[in-house]
Amino acid sequence: MKILIVEDERELSDNMVTYLSSDNYSCEQAFNFQGAIEKIALYQYDCILLDLNLPGGDGLKILEEIRKQDIESGIIIISARGSLDDKITGLKIGADDYLAKPFPLPELSVRIYALMRRQQFSHTNILKSNNVEIDLLAKTITVENKSVILTKTEYELLLFLIGNKNRVVSKNAIAEHLSGDMADMLDSHNFVYAHIKNLKSKLGEAGCANSIKTIYGTGYKWIE
Repeated sequence: MKILIVEDERELSDNMVTYLSSDNYSCEQAFNFQGAIEKIALYQYDCILLDLNLPGGDGLKILEEIRKQDIESGIIIISARGSLDDKITGLKIGADDYLAKPFPLPELSVRIYALMRRQQFSHTNILKSNNVEIDLLAKTITVENKSVILTKTEYELLLFLIGNKNRVVSKNAIAEHLSGDMADMLDSHNFVYAHIKNLKSKLGEAGCANSIKTIYGTGYKWIE
């Protein structure tokens, strides 16, 4: 899952990146109002952690812009502004959750997980598609009760494809999801083909062949 952390306190932001990365989340950072607006306009995120007190503008304005553009990212407000009015306003505008500072990082991780589960995987800890079963808490994959060992990138790719099942996902969209804003700096997206090939091979060896279909010249589709 890809997360944008909009937080001007760099030490806190870096601590969140370190902790959430250890939970296999892919994290990007914005440290001010304008930086957040630019990233949200250019890239897609599964979840945005949004501070309200930002250099250059109010985080609530960012939230308004996100919802005005019908961006589907989950939003968790993280703010020292703990007044009831701020919380109510944020939730009315379209935030999914509100976490007042200071907060323990494990609680933040649990809030993110709960939000992603509600939004993408129908409130369940076990995701099933075809004969693939994914334990979202343990981050384990089995096919017909046989364990499949994936790299972190392959795991993220599998979730992304299943989360967009029966839809064509472009190579560019996959590259952005896996590498974030680094995707713009890459000469080609051939690494996407390599990860798709490896994932197909591992699933095929476990007994799940033909779930990932290549749409030539367009992208890939998870067939369910």
